[in-house]
Amino acid sequence: MEEGYALACQTVINSDVVITVPPQEKIERRLPTAQRVAKITVPFAYDWSRDQTVQKYFVAIEPPGLDDNTDDVARLKRALQTRHGIEVQGMRIDLQVLRKVAGVLRESEWQVTGVLEMDTWMSPDGPPRLVDLLPGEQTQSCWGVAVDIGTTSNVVYLVDLVSGEVVDTASDYNGQIARGEDIISRIIYASKRDGLRELQGLVVGTVNKLLGRLTERNGIAATGIYKMTVAGNSTMIHLFLGLPPESIRLEPYITTTNQPPPVLAGDLGLEINPEATVDCLPGVGSYVGADITAGVFSSNICTEKQLSLFIDIGTNGEIVLGDCDWLISCACSAGPAFEGAGVQYGMRATTGAIEEVWIDEKTFETSYRVIGDEPPRGICGSGLISLLAEMFITGIMDKAGNLNAGLDTPRAREGDHGLEYVVAWSQETATGRDIVINKVDIDNLLRAKAAVYAGFAVLARSVGMDLNTVQQVLIAGAFGQYLDVETAIQIGLLPDMPREKFKFLGNTSILGAYMSLLSRENRQRVAEVAKRMTYLELSANGSFHDEWISALFLPHTHIANFPSVMELLKDKADS
Repeated sequence: MEEGYALACQTVINSDVVITVPPQEKIERRLPTAQRVAKITVPFAYDWSRDQTVQKYFVAIEPPGLDDNTDDVARLKRALQTRHGIEVQGMRIDLQVLRKVAGVLRESEWQVTGVLEMDTWMSPDGPPRLVDLLPGEQTQSCWGVAVDIGTTSNVVYLVDLVSGEVVDTASDYNGQIARGEDIISRIIYASKRDGLRELQGLVVGTVNKLLGRLTERNGIAATGIYKMTVAGNSTMIHLFLGLPPESIRLEPYITTTNQPPPVLAGDLGLEINPEATVDCLPGVGSYVGADITAGVFSSNICTEKQLSLFIDIGTNGEIVLGDCDWLISCACSAGPAFEGAGVQYGMRATTGAIEEVWIDEKTFETSYRVIGDEPPRGICGSGLISLLAEMFITGIMDKAGNLNAGLDTPRAREGDHGLEYVVAWSQETATGRDIVINKVDIDNLLRAKAAVYAGFAVLARSVGMDLNTVQQVLIAGAFGQYLDVETAIQIGLLPDMPREKFKFLGNTSILGAYMSLLSRENRQRVAEVAKRMTYLELSANGSFHDEWISALFLPHTHIANFPSVMELLKDKADS
């Protein structure tokens, strides 16, 4: 209060005020797709182009005359069947497309390109659908987009469906953040008057903004985008489609649907061709959604046939165990601590965030690396994990997260919330304030890491397996891409396994959406992954709480589960 700060939620305005809003955080590093990408190639070898549902066909049509009064649509169908061998029986044409047929045929002197959506993965023997009719020969390119709707950020790939290449990408924060940082907050907001409509408008608005960037940068018309595949967690998919999400957070935690039917872009307000199919990928349960089924598919678990532990660490830690012959999944509420929330100086992984910390074991002095090489403003998730590990290994705190009051260093001191440790002094920071971590922060982080570890421990136990039998650990998501295995093991966030078993995959959700966009067969495989995956509701599992309690210590109550950490602590003690 002396510095002029007040808690907005506890402040009553009695007169005119001037409010200063801090600069908006910019996505600098953790969302590398905010910039144009060099090239993403098709990640599979077979000829997918024959397996694509959206195709363009050029036809030159015989004009009508008094001796041939066949109607325009029948004339178009006849040309498509004669030249391209397309089975046109029952071909569907929506009213909006039907209204433009006569004009396009005559303006183009009866030479047109038909955009057809052929039989889909859901209806392999169904009739084609005329999505659009274009004047002249326009078969050189055909556009689609793959979309990942994350709780924090949205990513869009612009894809040339003819070449299969990702031409450009864009990303930004999900506009729904203004109405809640986490999915539970947004579910509650959606239950209020007009809340669902507002949240649906915010996420569609974000996607439209990204689509606008991509079409402008690449000089293409938005109406030339004819297909969209979408991945995201169950709540994000519900809000994107405007489905009420209330039942997701209420026992027994049921979604409206785990396999949404395809819809038209125009029905959602998406600024692409209004007749374009929007295909939301299938999920498994209330907290294991399409982002995970897409991720499991794109991670090649099903082709490598290795016993795999798939982990996507975020506000909800989604975990899958299996080899694709069988898959079991769960979601553990890790909370937003690793995204910076619930920690006094926590922040997202943007410019000014400390992302890695080192502590001298003799002097207890710190050194750190900051995103953007600027004075620090706070600590992001990877920095918090690194800091916890260093504080534990150097003896600044014990296995329960209690700070050592007897340290001979000014960095350990009494603060407003008890003992705290100074990571960066005020003269080093961008804010002019010391950046510290205290016991409240540490407890929040320990609860988050304990939830993740307890999640995969319960999964393994539920199928009678030992974690040591796992052949590979696949870490997905934007946060996982920057996770250091050593420090994550030292705090007990990840199991202590040979380091070569760990693979970092990045955003597997968008990759799965991209692969599904290109190929009918791939889209079917994603559906099969969802069908094979058993969902374990941890809130109904009696052993989860016990595992969580055991994991609240560094690295774990049963430290024998972490032999490399035991050895490191022994070496420190001997030296």
